Amino acid sequence: MSKTQILNTLQIAQKLNRLAYEVYETNFNEKELLIVGIEGNGYKVADQIYDRLQKISKLKLHLGKITLNKEKPWEGEPTINFAEKLFINKNVILVDDVLNSGKTLMYAVKLFLDKPVKRIHTLVLVDRSHHRFPVKADFVGLSLSTTLQEHIAADFSKKNKEAVYLM
Repeated sequence: MSKTQILNTLQIAQKLNRLAYEVYETNFNEKELLIVGIEGNGYKVADQIYDRLQKISKLKLHLGKITLNKEKPWEGEPTINFAEKLFINKNVILVDDVLNSGKTLMYAVKLFLDKPVKRIHTLVLVDRSHHRFPVKADFVGLSLSTTLQEHIAADFSKKNKEAVYLM
């Protein structure tokens, strides 16, 4: 299987910087903001957004992680490492690396539906536009139309050597 690099480390950093500013511009009137990444690369993207927001804003920020089975999210309930009282009347930014069908984000959003959150926004580094679920990303680093046979893989395994590939 061949792979083509579509984003290098510098390009990813530029996308994440822009996304952090967009999140801040949308939430500048808030006192607190919850940045919640989906376990794996989603959490790594969330962590980088969190770091950038700390540098550019005075918002009180919280970073959390959602754990769920990405292949079969209906098996078992997703969990989060936040206390429920932290959600009350707060904006949540739900983060993942790649939005493919929308299944993972849909099940992750489920965690917040019975909580008294103020607003939920979604952020993805790459949106493939093959949505099967009624989920859209509010903040997108790169929109990329691909065939159904192609796959997008984000590699955050080495610091300062991050990349996104089309396979």
